[in-house]
Amino acid sequence: MDGAWQASPFPVSRRPHRQVCTRGGAGDVVITHPDKVLFPHEGITKGELASYYEMIAPSMLPHICGRPVTMERYHRGIGEQGFFQKDVSKGFPEWLERVEVPKKGGTVHHPLVCDTRSLLWVVNQNSITPHVWTSRTPHLYQPDICVFDLDPSEDQPSVLRATALALRDLLRELDLTSWVKTSGSKGFHIVVPLDAKADFGEVWRFAHDVGMMLVKRNPEHLTQEFSKADRGGRIFVDTARNAYSATFAAAYAVRAKPGAPVSAPCTWNELERSEVAPRTFTLRTMAGRIADMGDLWSDMGRHGQSLQRPLERLAGM
Repeated sequence: MDGAWQASPFPVSRRPHRQVCTRGGAGDVVITHPDKVLFPHEGITKGELASYYEMIAPSMLPHICGRPVTMERYHRGIGEQGFFQKDVSKGFPEWLERVEVPKKGGTVHHPLVCDTRSLLWVVNQNSITPHVWTSRTPHLYQPDICVFDLDPSEDQPSVLRATALALRDLLRELDLTSWVKTSGSKGFHIVVPLDAKADFGEVWRFAHDVGMMLVKRNPEHLTQEFSKADRGGRIFVDTARNAYSATFAAAYAVRAKPGAPVSAPCTWNELERSEVAPRTFTLRTMAGRIADMGDLWSDMGRHGQSLQRPLERLAGM
């Protein structure tokens, strides 16, 4: 598909500040103030953002259903400060599915997004990016994915791509298959589907040890230093996304960055051929990509892998 994708026309109510999205499942979701500009430079409105999420829902929902969601909200667009919201215990519709998660001193009620109506309701809160857990209900303490976030300190695309491929190869040494997506920000997310039998502690330890080995193989360009001041321009191999209650940007999520980049699944071949960068895909180009390639992660959930032997191998490496 050539050219930028245009938002599909929606039936609009008599009040011009309300846009009705028609594929909500159990009922319509009214997008209030659809003309509100969320991305000033591109003129992307809340209505166009809602149109994107409605279009991408069939591909996105299987990857986020059952995962506690944290909303990244921007009431006045990305030109001003946004905020993160986890709890939806008050002032939210009864039909919105939620999960109560224990925390120190109480609980948090996270939204769960398993249908288009819920996804559009989240968007209507001026939430640009849904961030999700690595586990799903009802097994919240057993992650079904392990996530590595490659976060460069500087613009070094060739080193970043080489690092992603080196991580893929290291995981292959452990007999693990991995998938990759652009972060929509500065790096790439490498994801290993799991059988959801290991707990958060085991998955975190596995990810940390893999990251440590990757850094040892290329200490000139890689680091596990959390402090940006201590990274020395190196790529941060972030494995903290695998801790309990930690989140990462969902597959197909729009990021709150200029250009409305999308955290989009890609192929290892695309990475090898230098055809993709962290912000290659955007809200206005994803419809064409989906039409051409479909959901590249559609079968990932059928390949859950055990960490038992990889953990044993790591101990001996």
